Amino acid sequence: MKYNLSPLGDEAVVIEVGTEISPATEKKVNAIVATLEELKPSWMVEYIPAYTTVTVIYKVDRLKENRPYNSICKRIQELMNEVKEVSMCEQKVVRIPVVYGGVHGPDLAFVAEHNGLTPEEVIRIHTSGTYTVHMIGFAPGFPFIGGMSEKIAAPRRQSPRLHIPARTVGIAGMQTGVYPIDSPGGWQLIGRTPIELFLPTEDPPSLLSAGDTIQFYEITQEEYEALRGDFE
Repeated sequence: MKYNLSPLGDEAVVIEVGTEISPATEKKVNAIVATLEELKPSWMVEYIPAYTTVTVIYKVDRLKENRPYNSICKRIQELMNEVKEVSMCEQKVVRIPVVYGGVHGPDLAFVAEHNGLTPEEVIRIHTSGTYTVHMIGFAPGFPFIGGMSEKIAAPRRQSPRLHIPARTVGIAGMQTGVYPIDSPGGWQLIGRTPIELFLPTEDPPSLLSAGDTIQFYEITQEEYEALRGDFE
């Protein structure tokens, strides 16, 4: 596997395995993650997978070396020799229920009009896709989800909202995602899920992980309220 290493501050190294978002690059990222999970090197604090990189955070005092960056690069190179591109941890399939439109999805009509569709067609397209979580970031548990049809792509809002309720489903460009906590944001909001994505008392605290497969399905307001009761 070809890769490049570069420093990020004093206690992190970025492993870059590609320059474009693609299934092949995603497999490499997930293979590195699987290896880090299996080996759990003592010098590692945590790792952060992204579209084309894995950032490894380490503690200098755990290395006990005069040149910690050179030492950590050597250790990562040794670790990379253990990575098999075809070896990937088994990723889970997560089905996410969504109530679309109304107060939960105030931008559904905009997305439909922007693409010359009806709101019902947007919902049909959004629920017919099979998606992949590329990375977790921006906010705790926030999944950047790829694989959405260009037929329902929509630009970010020119003026971001100051408050978006937790569990709101949005679209930005050709990505879809779910806001796991109350936060500001500029994505076009099309619905809301009753299930929690950020689980601070659990390990791991995120329902989703990079590489997971996502399937959205439509529910009614009544079903939404019933499912919410399981989390409250």
